[in-house]
Amino acid sequence: MKTAQEVSSGNIIKIGEEVFIIQKATYNKSGRNSAVVKFKMKNLITGQIKEEVMKASDKLDDIRLDKKTMQFLYEVGGDYNFMDQESFEQIALTADDLGDATNYLKEEMFIDILLYEERPVGVELPNSVEREVTYTEPGLRGDTTGKVLKPATIETGYELSVPLFVNIGDIIRIDTRNGEYLERVNNK
Repeated sequence: MKTAQEVSSGNIIKIGEEVFIIQKATYNKSGRNSAVVKFKMKNLITGQIKEEVMKASDKLDDIRLDKKTMQFLYEVGGDYNFMDQESFEQIALTADDLGDATNYLKEEMFIDILLYEERPVGVELPNSVEREVTYTEPGLRGDTTGKVLKPATIETGYELSVPLFVNIGDIIRIDTRNGEYLERVNNK
């Protein structure tokens, strides 16, 4: 059991007979009323997304999902295909099931698939991934007042802000929790 204020995005909760994955949790403490938490959550069975507001002290059932490491094979028409390395069984997840994980998936990458009652419902990414920069404008010399950033596109097509010294072909580390640049791993 967890209180509503202890629940964060990525947690799995059970309300009644329905199981939800929390996509966003916003804590709000006003001066007059009791603290509340606003949740954006996805039903793991139906796929329906809903928002709900609960008192911060409300008790919720915390659910643990099974994990199975699988290899990402390819994406076709919005279906992302994964293969179990032991049984060679293949499963497909939609972009809705994966959420922001689609920004970091690379063919032949190994990733943990989350299972609820033997049914795949999502993925668990590592905290950071390393990807190659495929496009960015060159940084202008002398334009270094403060923390100056420029847009860059990585090999998966995801666009993020990077420091001026990052160039095309550089390998950068990205925080998968917030989608931000962490560091340059190596440069061309």
